[in-house]
Formats: sequence, C-alpha cells, structure tokens
Amino acid sequence: MLRLTQRQLLIGLSFISFAMIGVALIMEYGFGLEPCPLCILQRVGIVAGGVIALLAALHHPERGMTLYIGAIGLSYLSTCGLAARQLWLQSLPADQVPACGPSLDYLLDVLPIFDVLALVLSGDGSCAEVAWSFLGLSIPAWVLIGCIPLLVILISVPKASRS
Repeated sequence: MLRLTQRQLLIGLSFISFAMIGVALIMEYGFGLEPCPLCILQRVGIVAGGVIALLAALHHPERGMTLYIGAIGLSYLSTCGLAARQLWLQSLPADQVPACGPSLDYLLDVLPIFDVLALVLSGDGSCAEVAWSFLGLSIPAWVLIGCIPLLVILISVPKASRS
C-alpha cells in the first residue's frame, strides 16, 4: 500500500485546490460563465485551503500542525456550506428566489465588509441561476463533491508519517 508523508498529502491538497480554481477560471474565461458572489466566496475558500496547505507543507512544524489542519478544514468546510447554500437557492421555486442585487464590486465600494458579507451570504437571483450543469449537477454541487476528497485527505494528514 502506498504510504504518503504529511508533506506529500499537504502538497496534494494544494495541487487539487489550485486545479479546482483552474477549472473555475476556464469556466469563467473559456466558457464565459460569470461567477455570482457565492461562487466567488467558494473560490476564496478553496484558494485559502490550498495556500494554507502549501504553507503547512513548507513550514512543516514539529508542533502546530493541528492549527494548520484546523484552518484548512475550516476553509474547506466553509466552502461546503457556501455551496450548500447556493444549492438551496437553486432549489427554490422561481417566485421565492431573491431579487438580483448590485455587483460585488459595487457592494465592496459602498458598504463595510461585514455588510457585504451579510448581503452575499443571503444570496440573490444570480446565485439561484443554474448557468451550467454536467450529469444533471450544477457548479455548486460539483464544488461540494470536489471538497469531499479534500476533507478525506485532510483527515489522513495527522496519521501520516512526518518525513
């Protein structure tokens, strides 16, 4: 059986995270799919998890790996929560979908960050739109599916050897 070290698992987490972002960028710039505010926050969560995993692999502390693992886990679990929220918005009947709001850029220009987060997390009509699907699943469903292996790998990091 293949036994990977903590460092290899953390680098793997980074690679998968950055590959997911690569797919998101291809979908945005190659397919012309404009990300909604919840999609952007999901990207932030994936990037944060990947960057923290890379930092943990480079730093590789004798102690404190638990802090890194907790931060990575929080990042990926937050992304799962955001994706689940978007899936819920997409499941609403058309008459219950919130109205579309202003763009994220505009909100960031005129409102404090916590007000922007509150508005974005409540979602709007653009977050409820299913612009693309594959095998009957929308983008947030695929984000949720993509986070599962990340969390499984993360669970195995503390058990791996320290080399």
